[in-house]
Amino acid sequence: MTHPRTPHTPDPVPHPARPLLNRRLAEFGTTIFAEMSALATRTGAINLGQGFPDEDGPEEIREAAVRALRDGRGNQYPPGPGVPELRGAISAHQQRNYGLAYDPDTEVLVTAGATEAIAAALLALVEPGDEVIALEPYYDSYAACIAMAGGRRVPVTLRPRDGAYHLDLDELRDAITPRTRLLLLNTPHNPTGTVLTRAELAAIAEIAVERDLLVITDEVYEHLVYDGEHVPLASFPGMRARTATISSSGKTFSFTGWKVGWVTGSREMVGAVRSAKQFLTYVSAGPFQYAVAEALALPDTYFEGLRTELRFRRDLLADGLTQAGFEVYRPSGTYFITTDIRPLGGTSDGFAFCRELPEKVGVVAIPNAVFYDHREEGAPFVRFAFCKKREVLEEAASRLKGLAQG
Repeated sequence: MTHPRTPHTPDPVPHPARPLLNRRLAEFGTTIFAEMSALATRTGAINLGQGFPDEDGPEEIREAAVRALRDGRGNQYPPGPGVPELRGAISAHQQRNYGLAYDPDTEVLVTAGATEAIAAALLALVEPGDEVIALEPYYDSYAACIAMAGGRRVPVTLRPRDGAYHLDLDELRDAITPRTRLLLLNTPHNPTGTVLTRAELAAIAEIAVERDLLVITDEVYEHLVYDGEHVPLASFPGMRARTATISSSGKTFSFTGWKVGWVTGSREMVGAVRSAKQFLTYVSAGPFQYAVAEALALPDTYFEGLRTELRFRRDLLADGLTQAGFEVYRPSGTYFITTDIRPLGGTSDGFAFCRELPEKVGVVAIPNAVFYDHREEGAPFVRFAFCKKREVLEEAASRLKGLAQG
């Protein structure tokens, strides 16, 4: 029996007694990255907003992924903690670079990028009502993940001085209360490009031990340090057992779409994080895990070459921004340059500036205020990404000169 076709009538929009989105996430709308990327597409502007390279990493590593696919390695569910080859490579990387020994079977966990690692660590370690201290401005997923864990975020603000951003250790100490459970640190720091010094990290370690705090360290830019050095917090006395160290392959090898990250820490710490992670993605990126294992074994010349090239690109864009009239905070690490728009005159509202910039000169940037709880602290600051081809950065610098001329 056939039934007559009737025009489709849309289902009525539900009007529940309370909003659909739970209150923990209600403050988080569509990310600024989506808005600015759409603006770049609409206007044809050069997108220096989002931090991903515009070219792939080493050809031999891409071919390693292809080889794994063809050989059937990782096409089905890989082991929950990650394939043994990658866990072994991560363990060897930590030992070779930092003298940190981790058992690849019990003290290394592979995740779907660093973002999942951060989420799983916070969900595992934070109880509702716990306070989590993070360095402000912070990567936007930190706030959302703390909220999902039911924690209360407590920002400690990095402030610009003498051409760079600095941490006030006294402010950090004052932020700790009996409810503080955890410090969430990011060094090298996105978006400011600050690299915490050995002395600063030693002081943070002393505070964490004295106050019996857990620490999550986001170290995804560990190989992108142009001035100074990267020192893992876990290497300081008393910190190995209380620190979950997070990193990933995306920034180091320029394959950000593969989403292969990891956590290292004590057996107990990694076990706790794994308890949460197994109910998020469970596993991911099977064939790519084998490729990243090979990438981590690349010779030191690869990492040195990457730093040298990105340092050149940093300076290329920083010089162009200075010539355009911005005050530039030249970063010691990461993919990003923070600038102050106030010397340009006009507005001190970074949101308005970034929304107008594509139409004015054909370049997209990100307003730093999105990375702050205290929006007024970040209002006049704007972030540009320099992880793009030299010719793209040269063209962007040329376009930005129009601001000075205008």
